[in-house]
Amino acid sequence: MNPQIIIYTDGGARNNPGPAGAGVVIKEGDKTLCEAAQYLGEQTNNWAEYEAVAIALGKAHEFLLRDRDIEFRLDSKLVVEQLNGKWKIKEPALKVQAAKIKETLQGFGSVTFVHIPREENTDADRLVNEAIDSVGH
Repeated sequence: MNPQIIIYTDGGARNNPGPAGAGVVIKEGDKTLCEAAQYLGEQTNNWAEYEAVAIALGKAHEFLLRDRDIEFRLDSKLVVEQLNGKWKIKEPALKVQAAKIKETLQGFGSVTFVHIPREENTDADRLVNEAIDSVGH
């Protein structure tokens, strides 16, 4: 049996809105398959959190993980609850982001979204800051 795929994502914006970045860490058991950091331009924290999930889904597709059980771990309770359908999405820009993710998820098998404490998301958080710092912010 294959080890579960765990994907840690984080997004952040300095000064919210402000220079934003996304961080993604994809793990299979104890092995890190992929780390990604991407600068997102001027955005809000919540938009960046959603974009990190979208980027991670793209990476999961590249690594041929669509048929695997995937657990996303985020420190954004808002994004987890919205993607799980428990909280309404009021912000128009986030509705667009959520729709993009829901559409992408159709090509995947079992995907779950779990809220974790910030302290358990340090690698993805580090990548967010590296992405923002990479363009001099």
